[in-house]
Amino acid sequence: MDNRKNNKNHLTDKGEVSGMRPGSEVSQAEFKVAVKPETKPVTKAGIKPGAAIASQNGAKLEYIERPKPKNVTPLASQKLTPKDIPVFEDTPERKIQLELRKKRHFKRKLRDWGIFTGYLTPSFVGVLIFFFLPLLLLLKTSFSKSPTNSDFVGFRNYERVLTNEAFISASKNTLTFAIISVPLAVVLALLVALLLNSGLPGKSLFRSFLLNPMMVPVASVVLIWQVFFSYNGVVNGITEKLFDSAQKIDWLKSNYAQVVIMLLFLWKNLGYNMVLFLAALNSIPHEILESAEMDGAGPVKRFFKIKLHYLSPTIFFVGIMSLINSFKIFREVYLLTGDYPFKNLYMLQHFMNNSFTHLDYSKLSAGAIVMCVVMIIIVGGLFFAESKFDKDVEE
Repeated sequence: MDNRKNNKNHLTDKGEVSGMRPGSEVSQAEFKVAVKPETKPVTKAGIKPGAAIASQNGAKLEYIERPKPKNVTPLASQKLTPKDIPVFEDTPERKIQLELRKKRHFKRKLRDWGIFTGYLTPSFVGVLIFFFLPLLLLLKTSFSKSPTNSDFVGFRNYERVLTNEAFISASKNTLTFAIISVPLAVVLALLVALLLNSGLPGKSLFRSFLLNPMMVPVASVVLIWQVFFSYNGVVNGITEKLFDSAQKIDWLKSNYAQVVIMLLFLWKNLGYNMVLFLAALNSIPHEILESAEMDGAGPVKRFFKIKLHYLSPTIFFVGIMSLINSFKIFREVYLLTGDYPFKNLYMLQHFMNNSFTHLDYSKLSAGAIVMCVVMIIIVGGLFFAESKFDKDVEE
C-alpha cells in the first residue's frame, strides 16, 4: 500500500522529490537534501520499515521496504538422488502405449519415404532409361564385331580407334583448344567482373554488350563470323586499307583458323561467366574487405588473400562449364567449315559424326567410351584439386 495517499505532507506532494515511482525507496542523496544540516545523513542500513524521518520543513517521511524476489525454482540448487527420478512400471497399459507410439513413428517414416520416392522416381527412371541403359549398350557394342553381329572381338575396336590418324588428330586439336580457351574464358571473365564491380562508368552498357551473345542464335553467330573472316570479309578489307602490302587470308582455311574459333568461343561464353563472377563478388562480406583495407591491405593483397578464397567454388564451376562448352564448339565449326574442315579445326565431334555417317558403329562406340573415360579423369582431377584447395583454405 502506498502511504503517500493518506499523508498530505508527503515530500513528493510538496514537489521536493521528483522522478520517483510510487512505492520506491528514497535514495541517500535525496535524504541529504531533506534532512536538516545539523543532523547526520541517514543511510539505508539505518532505516527500519515504518520509521518516520523528519524533513527540513517538519514533514515526516516513512521508509517503505520493497518485497524481496521469491525463489521461483527452489529445486534448482538441490541435488537429485535416484529416489527423485520417477520409475514407470512395466504395466500392460504402458506396453500398449509404447507399441502404438512405435507404430505411429513407423507410419510417419513410411509416409515420408513414400513422398521422397514419389518425387525422385520420375527423374531416376528418366536417367536410367536415357543415360545408363544407352551407356551399357554402347559398352556392349564397343566389344562386338558390329551392331548386327554380337560376336565378342575383345579390344580390337579400341585398337582401331587409338591407332586411327583421324582420331589422334582430332584428339590433339580438341585438347589444344580446351587447354588454351578454357583458362582464357575463366581469367577474362574474372577480370571483366572485377572491372565492372569497381564502379566503372558506363558499366551497364558494357554489361549489355557482353550479354548480347547469349541471346543470339548459333546460326546468326556463324553468319557474323563468316562476314568478318571470309576471304572477302571485313577483316581482310580493313587490313588492305591499313597496310598496302597486306595479302588476303582465308582465315578459316589457314593456320589461324583455331584462333578465329577461340575468339568465337570467348565472345559467346564471356557474358555468362561474367554474370557468375559478379554474383560471387557481391556475396563476399564487405566487413572483411573493409577491415582489411583499414589494416593497410592493398587491392592486390585483398584479392589474393580474401576474394580469391571466396571465389574458388565459382572458379571451379565456371571452369567445368567452360570445359563442357569447349566440346560443344563443334556446332559452330561444322556450320562454318562442314564435315571435313581445315586440319587444325578437325575436332573429336567431327570424328564421331563421320563415323556415324559411315555406319561404323563399333569404332564409334569405342571412341565414345575412350572420350567418356578421358572426361571422367579430367573432371575428377579438377574435383580433387578443388577439394585440396578448399582444405588448405579451411586450415
